[in-house]
Amino acid sequence: MEGHGKTSESQDKAADSHSTAMDRHGTQGHAAHKKDESPPSHHAMMMADFRRRLLVSLVLTIPVLILSPMLQEWAGLGDLLRFPGDLILLFILSSVIFFYGGYPFYRGLYDELKARRPGMMTLIGVAIINAYLYSTIVVFGLFGITGKIFYWELATLIDVMLFGHWLEMRSVMGTSMALEKLARLVPADAHRLMPDGEITDVPLEEIAAGDLLVVKPGERIPADGVVTDGASSVDESMVTGESRPVGKKPEDTVIGGSVNGDGSLTVEVQKTGNESFISQVIALVREAQTAKSRTQNLADRAAFWLTIIALGGGLATLIVWYMVAAQDFAFALERSVTVMVIACPHALGLAIPLVVTFSTGLAAGSGLLIRNRTAFENARNIRAVIFDKTGTLTEGRFGVTETVMLAGDADEKQLLVYAGSLERFSEHPLARAIAEEAPEHLPVDEFRGIPGRGVSGIIEGRTIRVVSPGYLREEGAGVNDERIDRLSSQGKTVVFVLIDGVVCGAIALADVVRPESRQAIATLKKNGIRCMMLTGDKDEVAARVSDELGLDEYFAEVLPQAKATKIKEIQARGLVVAMVGDGVNDAPALAQADVGIAIGAGTDVALETADIILVKNNPNDVVSVIELGKATYRKMVENLIWAAGYNAAAIPLAAGVLYGAGILLTPAVGAFLMSISTVIVAVNAKLLRF
Repeated sequence: MEGHGKTSESQDKAADSHSTAMDRHGTQGHAAHKKDESPPSHHAMMMADFRRRLLVSLVLTIPVLILSPMLQEWAGLGDLLRFPGDLILLFILSSVIFFYGGYPFYRGLYDELKARRPGMMTLIGVAIINAYLYSTIVVFGLFGITGKIFYWELATLIDVMLFGHWLEMRSVMGTSMALEKLARLVPADAHRLMPDGEITDVPLEEIAAGDLLVVKPGERIPADGVVTDGASSVDESMVTGESRPVGKKPEDTVIGGSVNGDGSLTVEVQKTGNESFISQVIALVREAQTAKSRTQNLADRAAFWLTIIALGGGLATLIVWYMVAAQDFAFALERSVTVMVIACPHALGLAIPLVVTFSTGLAAGSGLLIRNRTAFENARNIRAVIFDKTGTLTEGRFGVTETVMLAGDADEKQLLVYAGSLERFSEHPLARAIAEEAPEHLPVDEFRGIPGRGVSGIIEGRTIRVVSPGYLREEGAGVNDERIDRLSSQGKTVVFVLIDGVVCGAIALADVVRPESRQAIATLKKNGIRCMMLTGDKDEVAARVSDELGLDEYFAEVLPQAKATKIKEIQARGLVVAMVGDGVNDAPALAQADVGIAIGAGTDVALETADIILVKNNPNDVVSVIELGKATYRKMVENLIWAAGYNAAAIPLAAGVLYGAGILLTPAVGAFLMSISTVIVAVNAKLLRF
């Protein structure tokens, strides 16, 4: 199934004559929309068109059923409802249904034959045309042929097919509507802060990178940017799937479309238009929906051959019943029509695209952006996950891991308060980590930096210094303690706190391991997946993180250009490998892996190289990728089995192999059963969960 990836190509073509002026609400210019001014989407207009045709056909079908001689006979009415010209009126009403209600199928038949790709529309069109032509010949007595009139079956067939198509349109509209809602998250106007301090409301299309915007409490953030002033909590649930409000302060990033809490923020714009996060999400989801996976190609080939079998089977049924079994032509034609209706491969053709549509939308709502469908399908077979360290398994920032008391009368809390009070005046990453860890800050007098060695000051009348091991060595005050040696051997950075010249304690700092990483590793290993780490960091640092997380293997001090080679070595073991990273140096490894997964806050290069993007920067979402991949494949297989199995059983019945046992399917019943099969496939896809 090509085209939009959500419904059949022939359905799209069948509605093209009504929808050439439709805007599909793509990524271009969505940010500048005006509320309720966007034209209806392509699929929305197609759904409305099928609904109109269905309603008209249903209304006209009632008199067609009443006027049909076959139904009058079955009802035991005899000639009670017969009157002069009744068959002409029946012909006129049926012709309106045939031409108006059946038009989408004839247009689809023409397009499929023109493209030399007969499919579902070909089958429906041929069945309806055969029934109409035969019934018209009988009504007017052309060529001396007499027999049964099939107008009522033609009408009910068109009704059922239109109803089935309308239901399918409704089932595939979900993700498209979600994308349009996502596009409408961004407000049409913004409060721009001018250099003179004035605030001016301007249309969003006039906003550029570098502009300062004021976001008031309760408003949606107009564009991606960085907070320069203010503090607030922001609801990002519609964008990232994160249910809890996220605290924002200066230097934190914000996403356009998210909702500001009860604080006021000043935001410097970084990305607008097609570069914005929402635009990229929409583009990635649409790209994934229209991408054809290997499983989908298999379904397309099966649908094509089923079409050939159905057409050949219909012709063979006609010949056998009419020429071999010596049945009348009307009966033989009815069997032929029923075979072609039953064999319509619509359910088979929708089996994969519907699952693709729902899985992509479900993934996006969970913060998983799928760029490569084939790689995503491979996720179910992953046997090894290789993580980058910094920024992936760890937060990429220093944090205090341990405090060691050595001498003096201060306790651990007081040591951190003294150290944090001093370090809050420094911009060094280690200093910020200690300042954040301190439970409170005290006033500092006579603060000064010790170049390359630390800081000092007076707190509560006591001289406090926070210094490096090098400072102690220079002062001849080295510390001999096995606890310090152990921390250093783990690759942690250790600083010492002196109170009035006495080395009272030490503070160990290291890159902070994400809490989610532990759960992710444990879950993956529980499912029999090997967990490894690939990093350019020192061996002792890598060993510490590996031990802390319980990794199966780690590879340290690996240069960026060698990371892809290391991936190849692991693949050579016969393992399907996923690589999870966030930096430029991870891009070659992401590309080499069977499944490349980028942490959402990573670099543009990493995001462009990856097959799947984790919006929430949560390593535990790697587990979600694998579980969703398995659930998606399972639904695809279920749909293929149902669709193919249904046709395999129904075609012989439609041909009349059980005619002797009194089992005979009419075209209308065949159309109904086929549509039920399609709806079951759609409902099964909708039930996708992970």
